[in-house]
Amino acid sequence: MLWATKGAAVRTAWWPGAVLGFDTETTGVDVENDRIVTAALVRRDADGTHVRTWLLNPGVEIPQVAVQIHGITTEQARTQGVAPADALAQIADVLVASVRSGVPVVAFNARFDLRLLDAELVRHQLPTLPDRLGHAVRPVLDPLVLDRALDPDRPGPRTLGDLCAVHEVPTGSLHSADADVVATLDLLARLVARHPTLATTDLDTLHDQQTTWAHAWHEAFLASRSPELNPERGVET
Repeated sequence: MLWATKGAAVRTAWWPGAVLGFDTETTGVDVENDRIVTAALVRRDADGTHVRTWLLNPGVEIPQVAVQIHGITTEQARTQGVAPADALAQIADVLVASVRSGVPVVAFNARFDLRLLDAELVRHQLPTLPDRLGHAVRPVLDPLVLDRALDPDRPGPRTLGDLCAVHEVPTGSLHSADADVVATLDLLARLVARHPTLATTDLDTLHDQQTTWAHAWHEAFLASRSPELNPERGVET
């Protein structure tokens, strides 16, 4: 299995060390009903950066608003994309192997991508990530959650592009899954450089802290929104 490592990694400081970045481009932002169009897994370790990508045929029309973001048309996905079930199983296998080997999963706004992946797995009658692992996916590192917690008073939006600009992360053209993952990993590196205690915080502890921070932010977000607005459609990507 690609990137699988035998035995769990044991280290007091997880950085520098192997990390596995994950991102998707989709038909929309409804985690229950939208579909994955492209996905990327990028492992960064002592041997370098290793990229694997998938183009899926989602089986539905890709809305023009989504095409304008990631550039994949319905026709392109139909003619060049692979069967979703095969790709989803491969993606899940790599993620599960990474978690089991002690390598953290890194994703920008991870809650969105991981929930959407699990919904897709269910749609295609495949085991979800928690089903395969026997527990929730962890440890996960989310630069969006970390940045909000580490600099809560900084004004302005916090999309991936915005945070890369704030933290001086060079980027090319974002909104392809692989480019977004590489930028996310580079952003994580900048955050660790600016906040060295992140590297020496136990990964399980850091995962739990992020869960607490994300929940607090979500509650504050809900409190600030009009009741008729759907908070899931305010996802930052």
